[in-house]
This record gives sequence, C-alpha cells and structure tokens, in this order.
Amino acid sequence: MKAIKILLLAAVIGFAAASCNKQFTDDEVNQNKPQQVPPGLVLTGILSNLNINAPWSDVMRWNQFDACNYNYYGDQRYDWKGAKSNDYYTLLNVLKMEQEATRLGGAKVNPYAAIGKFLKAFLFYRMTVMVGDLPMTEALMGKANLYPKYDDQKAIFLQTIKWLDEANADFGQLINSPDKSNTSVGQILTNDYYFGNSLPAWQRTVNTFRLRVLITLSAKDVDTELRLAQQFSDVIGNPAKYPLMESNQQDFQYTYNNINKYPINPDNLGNDATRYNMSATYLNNLVTLNDPRVFKTAEPATEQLNKYGKQPDNITAYVGAESGESLDNMSSKMSNVDTAVYSLRSRSRYYSGYAPEPGVLIGYPELCFNIAEAINRKWISGNAEDWYKKGIKASLTFYGIPVDAAGIVVKTYKGTNYTIPFDFEKVYYQQTAVKYQGDNANGLNQILLQKYLAFFQGSDFEAYLNWRRTGVPKFSTGPGTGNNGKIPLRFKYPDSHRASNESNWTAALQKQFGTNVDDINAKMWLVK
Repeated sequence: MKAIKILLLAAVIGFAAASCNKQFTDDEVNQNKPQQVPPGLVLTGILSNLNINAPWSDVMRWNQFDACNYNYYGDQRYDWKGAKSNDYYTLLNVLKMEQEATRLGGAKVNPYAAIGKFLKAFLFYRMTVMVGDLPMTEALMGKANLYPKYDDQKAIFLQTIKWLDEANADFGQLINSPDKSNTSVGQILTNDYYFGNSLPAWQRTVNTFRLRVLITLSAKDVDTELRLAQQFSDVIGNPAKYPLMESNQQDFQYTYNNINKYPINPDNLGNDATRYNMSATYLNNLVTLNDPRVFKTAEPATEQLNKYGKQPDNITAYVGAESGESLDNMSSKMSNVDTAVYSLRSRSRYYSGYAPEPGVLIGYPELCFNIAEAINRKWISGNAEDWYKKGIKASLTFYGIPVDAAGIVVKTYKGTNYTIPFDFEKVYYQQTAVKYQGDNANGLNQILLQKYLAFFQGSDFEAYLNWRRTGVPKFSTGPGTGNNGKIPLRFKYPDSHRASNESNWTAALQKQFGTNVDDINAKMWLVK
C-alpha cells in the first residue's frame, strides 16, 4: 500500500518536475520496455529536448522579435504563469545517460560524463534565470528525498560554473590524453547529431557558454566569491586550455531538414504567414541603422508599397508593430493584405523550404559581443571595437550577407530579385549609431543592441534576459503586453512545485521575496 501511494503521488504532481527520480518495485516495472539502453540513445532524446523554445515560438514574441496580429493564434501578453522550462525531466535522462555509460565500460572521465556536466549546467541555468532559487543539491534523489530544499540562486550559479570548469577539463583530457585501449560503448561518443561526435566542438561550446553565464552575472561584478572578471580573464587568457568558438560554423545549433522541419514552412504558409508581423523592437531598430538584415528577415509593408509608392529596396518601407499595441488595433491594421501597415515575416526565406536556417542555442556572434562587453566593463583588457565588429559581421554572415561585397541580392516572395547596395566598412559601419563610441556607456549600449539583433529567433530567452539585465533595447509595453504595462521579471514556479513540495516552495518565496506570493514582477537575486 505504501508503494502504491508513492506511485499515485508521482502521477498526480509530476514526480520528475518536483526534482524526484522515479524508483519502482519489481511489480511496478513495465517488462515490455527496456530498462537498459546505450548512452548514445539517451543522448539523442536529450539533445532534442534542448530545442524546446524553437524559432517563431511565443518565446520569440516575448523577446519582441515578432508579434501575432490574430488572437486565434496568440498574442503578446506577458501574463506569465508557470515557467516554460521545467527541465527536471531532461535532467533525469542526463543521469541515466551517465549511468549507462559507466555500466557499459566508460571510465570515470568519458564523453557522456563530460557532456552530462555541461547539460546539467545548461539546464539548471535555463531554469534558474527564469524563476530564481531551485532544488538542486537535494534534487533527483527519488523517494530518498521527496521534498528537496531549494538552493539559493547564487549557489546554483557557483555549481553551474563548477560543472562547466570540470566539463572543460574532462574534454581536455579526452582530447589530449585519450585512453585508446578503452573502446567500450560507454567510452565512445555516438548519436551526437549536433556536432557529429566531435569532442573539440563540445569543449568550445562549454567555454563559450561559460562566458554567457559570467556576463549574465554582471550585476554581481563586485562579489568576491564569484570573481567574474578573474574568471573571464582566465578563459580569454588561456585559449589552449579554454578553446572558444571561432566562427558561425561552430555554433551550438539545432539543424532542421525535411523530416525535422523548421517551425514555419510551406506546410503552414496558408494558415499563418499573414497572422504574424514583425515587432518594432527588432525591425525598427534595424531600419534606423540602415541594416540589410531587414531585407533578409522581413517583407515591406504593403501600405508602404501600394499607398506611398515605395519599392521593396527602400528600407523605410519596412515597418514593425509595437508589441504594446492593442491586439484589436494591430489586427485591424493587418486585416487587408494589400494595405497592411506592418511588415510580415519574409516568406521567401522562411516559407520556401523546410530548413531556411538552424535554430542557434549558443552562437559565435553572442560570444563576440560578450567579449566586447567584458572589455567595455574593464573585466579584461583588449580591443572592444574589434570584437564588436566581429559580432556584427558574424550575424550578417549568418543571413548570407557578404560583408566584403558591394551588393546584396534579395528575392521577394513573388519571385523578383533586387540588389541592395552595401559596403560594411565605408558606409554601414561609418554611421554614428553603428560605429563604436568607445569603452563607455554609449559603447556598451551599442554592443547590447547589436547583440539583441543577433539573437533574432534564437538562443531561447537570452534576448529578454539581456533586456532584463541591462534595459537594452527599450521594450514596448501597453495594452498588448498586459501585466499593467510592465514587463515581468520572472516566471512563476511550475504548479507541480507547490503541489508536491509546498513547504519548501513557500520557504523559497519568503526567503527571496519576503512574501508567499509567486509574483512575476518580483526581483530575484540575479537582478538585484
């Protein structure tokens, strides 16, 4: 009877979501399902779960990249409830992958253990930045601890950095001093469809992600335990020990194809291509900068073409909608396809095939801007302008914009081509708003804006998180965004936290916010 009660509790409250690992008696095991599998098979499912916040999802609307103009399909409201990322399920699989690698001959240092440390860091980071304190040290213990305590957010970040440092060391050992005599299943990486089983690629990703974590903590740069500037300097100053990404080709990204189709594609062109338009926060900033990414990601507003006689190569014909505009107004302005006030997504780019671009989780442009920001903040020495320019060029290159050519060929949805004159060094970069204004507040704002633009349709919530951290760029608010005109500062905990672990959940709220209210507008430690 006791075992049955435990099983029912797990079913009702989401055992894994409460950070508890399922452990059954023999009678409760499904004999028709395998209990042991190769670690590479477990890895396949984990890698798929990393891409939960895909391009053009509601997360991207909260990043204010685009907007929905039809309430049947969605809206721009920030009336957040439970957190989007509840990665304890995936973390259970990470533990299983590590166990299977050991069972099948993996040494203490093996590829799955190294990737496991990175994944734990990545997943706990993804959860804590959205909600605050979380069960960590007492999590994933199964019925040995049904009510795990919540760790402080600072402790979670310290452990995240520790995992990343250990993962880098493990990859370094596996790459530079491999045990060639151990050819067991648990020692040989397989089924890695992100990097084709390349250990150096994983090591670069680990260290690139570490710099993201450190920059995320910028409000805590005087904390002597975190040692942010020193840690950043350690990574940048020793590329042999801490290799980093060196180009877009080394991005940590989800690649789409005709089977794993891009979220918007020819199959849903007729359903939703006109139901979404571009956001002003993204598109209008590009227009202000005379940035050619406009022509790659968006279409001209038909009102600008048909009413005002502009041509598709006129950048002022591209207009984004304020996310804070009421949905009724936005819908009315987009109701007539021939006089639509705002720009649609580029149908020639995003609806013409099943793999227009990969979904980037951690990318080289972000790395460049993170290094530029660290130099601007005086964490490390170096030339911030060089890294700033590298970041812009890398983002332009992602869209197939040659930074050393005189023109860009753009194809319209109706199939006609036009050429946009473009000279990065002599024209684009010489604009006052683009040319780096120095290691000061103005220069920092430029870095942050270009970083935001480079995040477009990728990297989960990072565009929002960087806004929350810095206020750049200015996010639109109003009736359309809800929450009484405020952008929230966090998600509520998933409902399963309260249902399964109410005492510790309540204690975590009291400790962080001085209240029992799970408030989306409350400030967590990270941004205090």
